[in-house]
Amino acid sequence: MAHSQKITASQELSTSDARWITLKKLLYTDPEGKERAWEMAERKTRSSSGIDAVAIFALLRSRKGTFPPSTVVIEQYRPPIDKVVIGLIDEGETPETTAVRELEEETGYKADRVLDVSPIIVSDPGAELSTGMTNANMKLVTVSVWFDDEIQKPEPKLEPGEHIETRVVPLTELHEKLKDYDSKVWICSALRHSNALTKAQGFIVDARLQHFAAGYQFSQKLKDGELP
Repeated sequence: MAHSQKITASQELSTSDARWITLKKLLYTDPEGKERAWEMAERKTRSSSGIDAVAIFALLRSRKGTFPPSTVVIEQYRPPIDKVVIGLIDEGETPETTAVRELEEETGYKADRVLDVSPIIVSDPGAELSTGMTNANMKLVTVSVWFDDEIQKPEPKLEPGEHIETRVVPLTELHEKLKDYDSKVWICSALRHSNALTKAQGFIVDARLQHFAAGYQFSQKLKDGELP
């Protein structure tokens, strides 16, 4: 029987007992020459490549034009934010290899080629833009997935403990679909969780996906002369 995903306990964790992250205090000098302190979380598992993870953008297309250019969005519960919301790089892997592997494992879709690989990027760079809490980094890998005709929905190859839902969304609809997620409330019992009659979970959109969707919509409006 499927159960509601929820936080059941929260407790302090010593860094000596933590498997994935540790805490550090940094001392640095600002532009005025003043010494300042900064507290941060650091991942223990960074590979020798110097990259923690890859974010994957999959471009789905039909050779017969049966469906419009689309992408696949995943819905996955993330305990730190208690809401439904990338793959880590294994030792010896390249970002490209990781992206192709993770895409197939998490969605079932097989990439036929890598279209683009970004420089190393961060999502939490500093206080002016975010919380500046971690040094976590990644690369954005764009891959191509072609279909001869109709789009298919293959079976993913999820690892134990992974619970992922996939949604295929046309690029022209992505920005509005993500807006829908912001106001969407998922009543667990209404879907498949009979043991949670009143439990509701919201959705939160990954910043990288939102930025892409906003940029794509902006470029389309700019191209069509629809901007004021």
